[in-house]
Amino acid sequence: MALLLAFPQLNVGEFFTFGRLRPVHTSGVILGFGGNALLATSLYVVQRTCQARLWGGRNLASLLFWSYQIVMVAAVISYPLGLTQSLEYGEPEWFLDILITLVWLLYLAIFVGTLVNRREPHIYVANWFFLAFIITVAVLHIVNNMAMPISWTSTKSYSFYSGVQSAMIQWWYGHNMVGFWLTAGFIGMMYYFVPKQAERPIYSYRLSIVHFWALVFLYIWVGPHHLHFTALPDWTQTLGAAFSIMLWIPSWGGMINGIMTLSGAWHKLRTDPIIRFLVVAVAFYGMSTFEGPLMALKPVNALSHYTDWTVGHVHSGALGWCALMAFGSLYHLAGKLWNRPLWSMKLVEVHFWLAAIGIVLYITAMWVSGITQGLMWKAYDDYGFLMYSFTDSVAMLHPYYVVRALGGIFFLAGAILFAINIFMTIYGAHEQKSADKRLSARPAPAE
Repeated sequence: MALLLAFPQLNVGEFFTFGRLRPVHTSGVILGFGGNALLATSLYVVQRTCQARLWGGRNLASLLFWSYQIVMVAAVISYPLGLTQSLEYGEPEWFLDILITLVWLLYLAIFVGTLVNRREPHIYVANWFFLAFIITVAVLHIVNNMAMPISWTSTKSYSFYSGVQSAMIQWWYGHNMVGFWLTAGFIGMMYYFVPKQAERPIYSYRLSIVHFWALVFLYIWVGPHHLHFTALPDWTQTLGAAFSIMLWIPSWGGMINGIMTLSGAWHKLRTDPIIRFLVVAVAFYGMSTFEGPLMALKPVNALSHYTDWTVGHVHSGALGWCALMAFGSLYHLAGKLWNRPLWSMKLVEVHFWLAAIGIVLYITAMWVSGITQGLMWKAYDDYGFLMYSFTDSVAMLHPYYVVRALGGIFFLAGAILFAINIFMTIYGAHEQKSADKRLSARPAPAE
């Protein structure tokens, strides 16, 4: 898709244009990759910290897994066919929304049922973040997708909301999907896997509790900062910006808590590439949560809105925070689940540097192109006329879009190495298990 923007002649056919593929990309990354990472880690963590098996057992968990994959595949097939509500992060049509709701309620039941059956009296803080993510996403999904189909046999529906109310509901949903899916859920990962990989306790458990309550209270109010300088009432825009600024406090409190967990174990950064993934992810969390409130300020937003600066900000969070946290957590998880070292720690090292280089190329290209866009759009000559046409600003973007595509290729290469490493670890575990079975089946040697 980055190549499609850099070289528009690559847009071939009706179904493979940027507009058709963009929701496939966002759903594939956020719901497909991020969603599966959250399902895997949350269901693992809740068992380990509650000392209880999953509620409903393996069959119910398997039903959750397969139903989630079926809904995701159906969604990404429907988008290129034009079946979409055209809502950011909420593209699935009404019939898929109903299925997603049922799958999500199953996930909630399994998670809460496991918490209820726990043998450990204390609910560890990671589970609070996972629970907030699950409940809030359910509420967001149901409210934002209130729609009426043309008929029960039609794939098309129309939202209950219109005009500025539709925009407000959408960005209450859209930003809180970022806030609870891509932030609270991955913070749950951070509070379990960073201490585990570092073999150190959380720097401050009290700070983690303050982090939780402050974050879940403040985040839900910040959606209006997406609608500055629109028909939304000015007081609502200002409220969104004010709560965005207040988010700096809990966000940086959580970032400091995650990084300071390495106190006494900083040497592991030199020798353990998995902990490097996790700590750099937390650093990106701090950077992204500084940049977001900054961009919510109206004077900054006047320059940044509708530019690639927003794209750079989103991907510093998505690639730097969420993806690196997921990679580090899943590397840790694979070794534990199959009870063996990863197939190649060297590949983990190479993956880290490919990902790091890819992220830097991507986000710096978007920052520079975005700020340049904003300045070009606002440039006037001595007579009060615009100095640049819109096409001038588009032509300026080409080299930066090529660099973005190059960054994406680096990141993709690292992700492929990640997949190979995980699959080979699983394959090696099965080979070892088969060898052990063959050995145990041999008759004992005669004395």
